[in-house]
Amino acid sequence: MALFWLITAILLPIAGGALLPLFVRSRRAVCLWTFLWTAVTSVLVWLLILYAPDTPLPLVHFTERLTFELQFDGLGRFFAGIVATLWPLTVLYAFEYMDDDPRQGVFFAFFTITYGVTLGVAMAGNIFTLYCFYELLTLSTVPLVMHTRTRDAVRAARTYFAMSLGGAAFAFISMIYLVMGQPEVPGLSSQLFFLCGFFGFGVKAAVFPLHLWLPRASVAPTPVTALLHAVAVVKAGVFALIRLLWCGYGPAAIRGTAVHHIALCFVCFTILFGSTMAVREQHFKRRMAYSTVANLSYILFGVLMLNVRGLQAALLHMAFHAEIKVLGFFAVGSVMHHTGRSYLSQLAGLGRRMPVTFGCFTVSALALIGIPPFCGFVSKWSLLRAAADTGTVTILIGAGCLLISALLTAVYCLTVVQRAYFPDNASDLSGLGDVREAGPLMLVPMVILAAAVLLTGLFSGRILDRISVAIRLLSRW
Repeated sequence: MALFWLITAILLPIAGGALLPLFVRSRRAVCLWTFLWTAVTSVLVWLLILYAPDTPLPLVHFTERLTFELQFDGLGRFFAGIVATLWPLTVLYAFEYMDDDPRQGVFFAFFTITYGVTLGVAMAGNIFTLYCFYELLTLSTVPLVMHTRTRDAVRAARTYFAMSLGGAAFAFISMIYLVMGQPEVPGLSSQLFFLCGFFGFGVKAAVFPLHLWLPRASVAPTPVTALLHAVAVVKAGVFALIRLLWCGYGPAAIRGTAVHHIALCFVCFTILFGSTMAVREQHFKRRMAYSTVANLSYILFGVLMLNVRGLQAALLHMAFHAEIKVLGFFAVGSVMHHTGRSYLSQLAGLGRRMPVTFGCFTVSALALIGIPPFCGFVSKWSLLRAAADTGTVTILIGAGCLLISALLTAVYCLTVVQRAYFPDNASDLSGLGDVREAGPLMLVPMVILAAAVLLTGLFSGRILDRISVAIRLLSRW
C-alpha cells in the first residue's frame, strides 16, 4: 500500500501535466487544472511525510544488484517537504505572470510534469532510481528554459542540455561503481569514482566551472527561474551529491583524502566566484542567479565537512535558501514583468511605486546577507559553528570564504535596495508615472514567503530537530 501511494504522488502531477493540453483549452481552465493537480499532490506528499514507512520498496528487478525502488527516508522527506511547500506558491505566482502568454497551456504542462519528476528524485530508493529521475528532470525542464523561443532562450536551453548530459555521463560512471563496486572500502578507485560523481552531479549544483548554464537560464520566465535556481534543479543537484557522499560512498571513504580536499577547493572557490560575479553583474535577474551559484556551494561546504553537524547546517541552509531565493526571484520577476526594466540603473525610485514588491525583496536581501532574526542568519551561523568545531585547515579557510562572501552579498543586495528607495536624482522619479504594483496573485505568495523567512528564523529550533531526525533515519545505499 505504501508503494502505491509513493507511485501515486509521483505520477499524479506527471499525468496532470501530460493530460493538460489534451483536455483543457481556456486560460481559466488551465489555471484551475494546474492548481488542482498541484494542490492535491502537495497534500498527498505531506501525508506521506507524516505517515509513510521508510522501508525500501522495490518496484522492478533488472538484475540482482540493479533494481528500481522507492524509499521515503528522512532525507527524502526533508527535500520533498521543501518542494511540496514552495511549488503551490510558485504556481499561484505563475498564473498572473503567464496570463498573457499564448503558450500558457504548454508551459503549465511541463511545469506540472517537473513537479512529479522532482518528487521522484526525493523518493528514490537507490542511486540507480535517483539517476533515472535526475535525467528525466533535465528533459522536463529544457522546454521550460526555452519557453519564450527567443534566440537567447534557445541558446540557454542548448547550454543547459549539453552540460547536463555531460554531467550525467560522469554521474553514470560513479553510479555504476556504486551498483557494482565496494564504495565503503577506502582506496584510490573509490576516490576517483567519487570525483566523477561529484562533478557529474555538480553540474546542476553549479560548481565552478560547471555553473555556466545557470546565469544563462535566467532568460526563462521567472516562475521557471525561481524553481531552477531555488527548488527543483539546483537543489536536486545538491540532494544527489548528499546521497552520493552520505548514502553511497560514505564519509569514511572520502574524509581526509586528496579528492576531499579537491572538492572543498572547488566549493570554496565557487563561493567567492559566485559572490564576486554577482557584485559585477548589472542585470537584475542574472545578479540573483550568480548569488545562487555561491549559495549552493555554501550547502556543499557543509556537506563536505563530513560530520553530522556540518550536514545539519547544510540541510538548514538548503531549506532556508530555497524560501529566501524564491522570494527574491518573485520580487525580481514582478519588477521586470510590470515595468519592463531589467538593469540596476533602471530601478531608481521603484521602491516608492512598488512598496510591497521591494519590501519583500528587502526581506529576501537581509536574509541572504545573514541579518538576524531572518532565517539566513541562522543557517549561515550554523555553517560557521560547524566549521569551527571541525577545525581542519581547509574547513577554516572555507569559513573565511563564507565571511568574505557575506560582505559581498551585502554589497550586491543592498545596492539594489539603496537604488530602489533612494535614487541619486529627483529626476529619476519623473518617469515612473506608469509604474504600478503587482497583482494579488503575485503579491500574496511574496508576502507569505516574506513572513516565512522571518518566522523560520525565529523558530529554527524546531526545524533543526526535524533535520536531526532526518539524518538519524538516513539510509545507506
